[in-house]
Amino acid sequence: MKISFLRIFAVWRRFRRGALRHHADNARYLQQIEPLARRADPNASWHARANWMIDLADWIRREPKVSLLDDDEWSRIKTLRIRYMLDWLDENRDVRQTVQATLRKTLREATGPELFSATGLPRESAFFSELSERVVKHVLPPPLGQHDLSTLFTAMFPDESDADWLLELDPKTLSRLWKLGADDGIAHGYRKQIDEAMLYLVTMVIAIGISPAFRQRLEPRMPLLATPFMALRRELENYLITSERDEGALRSVRMLIAVCQAQTDKIYAHLDEYGVSVGLVYNVERMRAQLTRVARLLDLRNTSHVEEGSGQVQAVLVDLIIAHHRRSSVRELVNRSFSLLARKMVERNANHGEHYIASDRSEYRAMLKAALLGGFITAFTALAKVGITGLGLAHFFEGVFLSINYAASFLIITAIGGVLATKQPAVTAPALAAQMGELETVEGLRELLAKIAALLRSQAAAVFGNLLAVAPVIVGLSFAFLFITGKPVMNADKAHASIASLSFVGVTPLFAAFTGILLWLASLISGFADNWFALRRLKESIAHHRRLVHALGAARAQRWADWLEHNISGIVANVSLAILLGMVPVIAQFFGLPLDVRHVTLSTATLAAAVST
Repeated sequence: MKISFLRIFAVWRRFRRGALRHHADNARYLQQIEPLARRADPNASWHARANWMIDLADWIRREPKVSLLDDDEWSRIKTLRIRYMLDWLDENRDVRQTVQATLRKTLREATGPELFSATGLPRESAFFSELSERVVKHVLPPPLGQHDLSTLFTAMFPDESDADWLLELDPKTLSRLWKLGADDGIAHGYRKQIDEAMLYLVTMVIAIGISPAFRQRLEPRMPLLATPFMALRRELENYLITSERDEGALRSVRMLIAVCQAQTDKIYAHLDEYGVSVGLVYNVERMRAQLTRVARLLDLRNTSHVEEGSGQVQAVLVDLIIAHHRRSSVRELVNRSFSLLARKMVERNANHGEHYIASDRSEYRAMLKAALLGGFITAFTALAKVGITGLGLAHFFEGVFLSINYAASFLIITAIGGVLATKQPAVTAPALAAQMGELETVEGLRELLAKIAALLRSQAAAVFGNLLAVAPVIVGLSFAFLFITGKPVMNADKAHASIASLSFVGVTPLFAAFTGILLWLASLISGFADNWFALRRLKESIAHHRRLVHALGAARAQRWADWLEHNISGIVANVSLAILLGMVPVIAQFFGLPLDVRHVTLSTATLAAAVST
């Protein structure tokens, strides 16, 4: 309320003062721009002139930390500052000549290919190299290089919001700025640097486009010299050598850029078959950005009139500002490189999760039977766990033997078609997430609600089936153990401690949430393994391995390869979950963290064993 009142009061003051405010602003601008403009010195060193240009840009873009004005108003103020500076320089011819000589000498000496070919684009050839380079840049910002237009540009526009007020400049103001800081000689020099930048970018595109990892995903296969990437280099050189008015050569280059961009789209279409690689996704995104930059520079080079050219320069500068600040973001790099990998993993896990969702009565009964099997095996797992923990082993070896126990149990349950309730959400959640991508229609929403209902019924059947089986089986095993050995499965003190540790009033809910995180990690690992299996093309390697084919026969080797492709995700999920459940509490205790796991079926078995004791 207070802020709204202050805004209204500020508007009222501007309305009351009217033109007086304009004169006050002009007086304030005069006090700021005159000493700044008179600092210009064409005979100063490169760094002195570059720092003066940075100070000039800082005066234009400066905003107070606390202001009642919105972003649009500040964009208008920055435009007014530029116009006032140009008007004042027109009135003071001697200062204008000095400022003009300083700007032109600085821009004439600056080298621009790095600005056009690298600013805002990934530089490193691999993802992790680019990641480390961005992290180092945040810690150690690059120095202002000698005659380096790229670092001068990034220093003059240090914020992504600079692109907004730069877009607000009208063509007349842009033309005046062009006449102040540049001439035909500078324009010719920068055109040559743009040509060099385009050749460099196309060469980088070729290096990625003809690589084996890229070409094996393209259909149809074609000779190396016939690829559109090689043709793009030839046509671009032809366009740069011939007259710039050759519309046919220009159309050919633009068409080949579009063809190359279409080839990158084909890569994404083949990721299901060949798997997703973070490095490949990084290189494809890098290629797309380079092709987009070539198209932008081509438009800039092809302009003929000063007014049209100033607009293209404005568009390129805005694009460079936005691209530079997005490239500096570590989060942006990680999001762009891992988003596709995450989506493909969800799609792969969604296919496995469909088998754990019961949609009718017969499937519900089958789920209940599978849960009873899972609970039956888990009773023996819990009994083995009690025996391992009672041996008094060192924590590390206790964790190793518990992991082996869990892994054997989970694999047996999977092999005989059983189900564990706590493992279901990790595989059914991706299926639910995949269904959420179809909410644009009423039918899609209905299918989602139906799937949610089926998922809840399936989860309830798994929970009840596990608990109905594990409790009586573990009680029967406890009495059988007592009958055979004459001793209970655990002593009285340990039984009381187990019952107390499973109380809902204590830390059990926190440990259960921690176990959920471990289940999610196991699901993530299984998705990585499934993707890695496809990426390395292990199915083909196994099916056509010479020794395996000789030992098993071609048909049997093919069946083994198909079976492994279908089950690799489940095997890795079970083993990784077993290792996490067994070893993470041990590692946490090594660091003094009293963490433990609370698996609902195992905890029920432990509770039943303690009560029976």
